Amino acid sequence: MSQAEAILAGRGIRLEKDVVIPLRDGGRLAANVFRPDRPGRFPVLMTKGIYGKDVHFEDGYPLPWAKLVRLNPGIVDAGSSGHFLRWEMIDPERWVPDGYVVIAVDSRGSGRSPGYLDPFSPTETEDYREAIAWAAAQPWSTGRVGLIGISYYTIKHWQVAATRPPALAAICQWEGGCDLYRDWGHHGGILSNVFPTAWYPRQVLPNQNGNAATHHRDRDTGEATTGDPVPDVLLPGNRADHPADLLAHPFDDAWHAERTPKLGRIEVPLYSAGNWGGAGLHLRGNIEGYLRAGSSRKWLEIHTGTHFESFYRPAFIARQKQFLDHFLKDADNGWDDTAPIRLEIRHPDHVEERFATAWPLPETEWTRLYLDPAAGTLGETPPAQPSVAQYHAMREGLTLHTAPFAEPVEFTGPVAARLWVSSETTDMDIFACLRLFDPEGREVIFQGASDLAPVARGWLRASHRATDPARSLPWRPWHPHDGQEPLIPGEPVAVDVEIWPTCIVCPPGYTLALTLQGHDLEPGDQPGRILHNHPEDRPAGIFAARNAIHAGLGHDSFLLMPRIPSRRGAP
Repeated sequence: MSQAEAILAGRGIRLEKDVVIPLRDGGRLAANVFRPDRPGRFPVLMTKGIYGKDVHFEDGYPLPWAKLVRLNPGIVDAGSSGHFLRWEMIDPERWVPDGYVVIAVDSRGSGRSPGYLDPFSPTETEDYREAIAWAAAQPWSTGRVGLIGISYYTIKHWQVAATRPPALAAICQWEGGCDLYRDWGHHGGILSNVFPTAWYPRQVLPNQNGNAATHHRDRDTGEATTGDPVPDVLLPGNRADHPADLLAHPFDDAWHAERTPKLGRIEVPLYSAGNWGGAGLHLRGNIEGYLRAGSSRKWLEIHTGTHFESFYRPAFIARQKQFLDHFLKDADNGWDDTAPIRLEIRHPDHVEERFATAWPLPETEWTRLYLDPAAGTLGETPPAQPSVAQYHAMREGLTLHTAPFAEPVEFTGPVAARLWVSSETTDMDIFACLRLFDPEGREVIFQGASDLAPVARGWLRASHRATDPARSLPWRPWHPHDGQEPLIPGEPVAVDVEIWPTCIVCPPGYTLALTLQGHDLEPGDQPGRILHNHPEDRPAGIFAARNAIHAGLGHDSFLLMPRIPSRRGAP
């Protein structure tokens, strides 16, 4: 008996590797099926993606694994060996004993599944739909399928749920965007190039089917975890060039539309979990997905910490199981009495739990903080006279501060900025960063989902400033990103910048600040991964110019902030 077989036998789990799921066009997907080693029918939890169903978390991602074990020492304990844990998937050892079938599927062109590799594509979504139908029809299945996973897997869940697979019963959406243009590839119309360009060769291509150079091997059998090796020279012709595709589609066009779900078509129960530190990748998608999904039964939570940490912590697993047990097993476990929204309220040095009934929070007092660019301040009233400040786009920008807070002040919710701007060229990129400073002038920097993070971030390319009145909200402008409207050099125009939602309790003596500049601002001078610096998307002749912020006398520039009244005495 192999080590894997011994581990599973001790936990009453049966594993069937490389089970074939046939597809409509003659293709096939390879799946690992973990199921209870006893008679009966069980609900299914499925994850399908491009990170390799056979790549052990510890082997494929040793640094995140070490951090996860440090943050969550119980990840490997009496309930799990960690042997079958995969990057951003659930641990079958923690779920199968509770009466679930856990299925991990390699997407077309990845791992053991042959074919053309095309991340986020409609073909991949239709394959997922068929895999769900296949799982529901198996003799060990109750016919109910739930989806759960982080990031890429959640993005695919939004996509496939919008096709309404008949057997789909619920989706658990952990830190994953829902709009390929706005959440992933273009922030405010600015190409987010650094992360996709690094992610694709580092995390996707090593798992391409037939990749003989970088495949991993199964710990127990020694067999390659990808398909039959083929000459590497053939691989580029059998995959999409995803970073190049993003560059080639600078607007929210048909290519993006077929990769972005119609969220109103999602009707299954959903549990969407975002991260306050996930700006530039997932946070917006978790909130927009929750708000715009057509589901009548849906829940939102927003937590803190690293991107993968919460997913595996016992308290979060307990909530995941309560949700899925309720909708896949009809468990009368009180989930329907759970508040629709759970938030971890951020302070500079701790968080507190809060429950709510709606987003934005019903008690929100929408507060304008007016910019005075010349004075470098944010205040309750606009400047009485014209106020202008210039900055060079590629150098240090403009930072405006509030007065020190006299008492604790909380801001929780979406943020927007109405700015009057001008440039000496025909376009400008606006990088807006909300920051918090202590009484000694030191910036408070948070551990984000992946990188160090400020309070909040937002972006907008000025030529993309057009908004859709039907979809815009005062606190969340909606830009169609379907064309350009060049600036007239030197002429001020109004722009509405979407700043991703945030949560911060500002203690007495602290100040809130808004930094505006023409390039990424990285807190702590540590370059992050969500950067926007592609020379073709941001030619220096246009974007390396002098810009200006205007205020006063018909040019009121302001932040719209979600102030939450004091909760003194609240339980």
